[in-house]
Amino acid sequence: MNRHPSALSRPSSGKRRLKDLLAHSDNRVCADCGAADPKWASANIGVFICLKCCGVHRSLGTHISKVLSVTLDEWSDDEVDNMIEIGGNAAANSIYEAYFPGGVSKPRADAAHEERAKFIRCKYELQDFLKPSLRILSTSSKQNSLQASMSSKFMDSFRSSASSPPSEGMVEFIGMLKVKVIKGTNLAVRDVRSSDPYVVLKLGMQKAQTAVVKSNLNPIWNEELMLSVPQNYGPIKLEVYDYDTFSADDIMGEAEIDIQSMITSASAFGNAGMFEDMQIGKWLKSQDNALLEDSTVNIVDGKVKQLVSLKLQNVESGEVHLELEWIPLDQ
Repeated sequence: MNRHPSALSRPSSGKRRLKDLLAHSDNRVCADCGAADPKWASANIGVFICLKCCGVHRSLGTHISKVLSVTLDEWSDDEVDNMIEIGGNAAANSIYEAYFPGGVSKPRADAAHEERAKFIRCKYELQDFLKPSLRILSTSSKQNSLQASMSSKFMDSFRSSASSPPSEGMVEFIGMLKVKVIKGTNLAVRDVRSSDPYVVLKLGMQKAQTAVVKSNLNPIWNEELMLSVPQNYGPIKLEVYDYDTFSADDIMGEAEIDIQSMITSASAFGNAGMFEDMQIGKWLKSQDNALLEDSTVNIVDGKVKQLVSLKLQNVESGEVHLELEWIPLDQ
């Protein structure tokens, strides 16, 4: 069902292939609201979307929409291939927006969150806009009329959304955090002489985790994780675990990351690209937090960033070092 030139199928870097696909006219606007210059994508659905719609997609869960940044995230070859195979916004919308019931219309780029969230949920989770004869009501409908005209990966996206439990409600997001998990230091031993550590971050209902580093108490991850920040946000909960093959993973400590100082400072200064490098805020070390030292919020090369060093709690030893970057809705 790929409607674009075959040149996209030639071997090249994943980022280049994505940019080539994004350059097509139908992909220069958000698939869901028409906002210009989308920088995000649903890798399994195969559409390019804006940051506001991206927040709604994330709230649906990765079993329905796996959201990645075109510029910030690393894409696997399979994810890039899926985007190319589907063909972009026009091809995907010809399926997901094939039939609009009376009184239904797409939201505009300036639509309120409630209108945007309702439309996106109806479009992808409930599949209200597929033609009635094409709706996939259960995973048992594997041999249906769509099979001949849609790729198997595109079909997997439909089956996943049909068989998964419904979302418990939409959450309005105010921006995103890119969390670079840099390294761990002097982590606790949970195996005979070492551990196989990985880091888990939780914010609201979201969860992201790093790769496992085998047999290392001083692991270096340098891995970037993305979290959407809801309007009523709390601290990020960080947990370190030791991976076990044959039993439950062992906890290796935990800590909380207070993101209020970063978000408050970033909001006060607005467009960080208008300022030279400077400090704009600070999270102070105290007996009530896990900071190893004061953590300053800075504008660096037009971006709001914060280095955070944490002493893991409820464990005999261990530190984790991170870099946070705030991404506002309009970026």
